[in-house]
Amino acid sequence: MAQAVIQVKQLSKTYNSGFSALKQIDLDIERGEIFALLGPNGAGKTTLISIICGIVNATSGQVLVNGLDIVRDYRATRALIGLVPQELAVSMFETVWDTVTFTRGLFGKALDKVYLEKVLRDLSLWDKRHSKIMTLSGGMKRRVLIAKALAHEPEILFLDEPTAGVDVELRRDMWALIRQLREKGTTIILTTHYIEEAEEMADRIGVINKGNIILLEEKQTLMKKLGKKQLQLQLQQPLAEIPAALAGYPLELIKEGQELVFTFDAGAEADIASLLRRLDELHIPFRDLQTHQSSLEDIFVSLVGESQ
Repeated sequence: MAQAVIQVKQLSKTYNSGFSALKQIDLDIERGEIFALLGPNGAGKTTLISIICGIVNATSGQVLVNGLDIVRDYRATRALIGLVPQELAVSMFETVWDTVTFTRGLFGKALDKVYLEKVLRDLSLWDKRHSKIMTLSGGMKRRVLIAKALAHEPEILFLDEPTAGVDVELRRDMWALIRQLREKGTTIILTTHYIEEAEEMADRIGVINKGNIILLEEKQTLMKKLGKKQLQLQLQQPLAEIPAALAGYPLELIKEGQELVFTFDAGAEADIASLLRRLDELHIPFRDLQTHQSSLEDIFVSLVGESQ
């Protein structure tokens, strides 16, 4: 198996106040994947990213980027990484063009006007290249942060809550850009509050809570493993209680006995046929039926609740 592009080993961070933000985190990020890190506020997402990017020092443990230690080989590892932070971190008096060219120069890269023009065009910033950042809208400023992070052609891109507070159009644009970058081989690590963002974008999902990784799974496997399904049957006549003959099925009566809900694991469709046959035998007719599958949000809420 190829070496992971990022290897986090037994990583811990305790602040001077005594607060333990990370507790012996082990995590490998595969080259070229989109990895979504989910967790409630204060879970440790930003601390973990900040340590990998060399902004915060770990208390213990080790991080390797492309096989290089982020402390010993700081310059080499930092050059491989682009970071889009949550907070706006740009000079308001600079133009967009000056910001991206200066950032590229900081990493010792020669000016490449063709590359930088493409980045700005992809982010719909080309027409604003001579505008001072202070004159831009909030959404445009967020785009500048991404352009800045991409200016030195990083192999790994960290996006810390990239679409928090931005409009739907920008969110869609950013999703499209993230897919383009992944197609070129860029590894994307995304922290987000928007569960649908992870559901839409990620190959793999990690859930962090109280400084611990409580789940690490491929998205499709996770949805299959934990995604409960429900069959909702609208009955023609309300039931006062669930008949004893149906005791073997995980059923619940709701809406004053007018609806019967059957909860089952993904892949257990055979149980539905069995239930419907049994209802027919018991002469319990229904008007309508529909199925509902757990979303990633349902799964996330359930996991975080269990780890409290």
